[in-house]
Amino acid sequence: MTSFDEVLDRIKKATGARTQVELANLLGIRQSSISDAKRRNSVPADWYMKLYRSLGLNPEWLSDGIEPMYLKPGMGEAHVASMAEPAVGYGKSPARSRVVNVSSMTGASTKEGSWQPDFISQLAIPETFYRPTLLALKIEGSGMEPLIRRGAYVGLDMDQRRILSGELYGVHVPHEGLVLKRVFFDAENNRFILRSENPIHPEQYLSPELKDKQLVGRIVWVLQDI
Repeated sequence: MTSFDEVLDRIKKATGARTQVELANLLGIRQSSISDAKRRNSVPADWYMKLYRSLGLNPEWLSDGIEPMYLKPGMGEAHVASMAEPAVGYGKSPARSRVVNVSSMTGASTKEGSWQPDFISQLAIPETFYRPTLLALKIEGSGMEPLIRRGAYVGLDMDQRRILSGELYGVHVPHEGLVLKRVFFDAENNRFILRSENPIHPEQYLSPELKDKQLVGRIVWVLQDI
């Protein structure tokens, strides 16, 4: 008989959840439910179904280690845009992953009027994509289409705020929320140009004085379906 701890180790391996709090959030249950299951040495059947439905994980792999890890085609697979880091075979073999919080683009405003994350869901990403200064976002607009499509997930490194002309950044625009833009410096007019990939979106501008307040971070990876 497979022990609770063996199944728990496989769940942690597949999802990147490291604590009972993270696992409880992932499964949508109370932390005490995990302690109860451990005491009974039995994994509730609905855990398997939740992990199958949300991540495509094979219940037989979770319970007995029988391959494959994923049952649903494409689940766990990361299609990464050209500016992103390598996926290191994510989805093609049992890749190490980590669960991160995902914010909406709208976010929440502070009293000072600056943007802050408003977490709406969680996402399992390759361990190599994680960094302490990561902000994961779900794309809700069409400004960067066709390069980054609505519904994609984007990772920003909030520590990378030095402008590299032509690179992609997340920028807080008052009354709009966080937007993704390709940023260029316009030396003649002493301003930054914020440009969308989608031509129907007009250029916007950012003064050097507001850069540190409104620039949130640089895009380091994108996950989206082909």
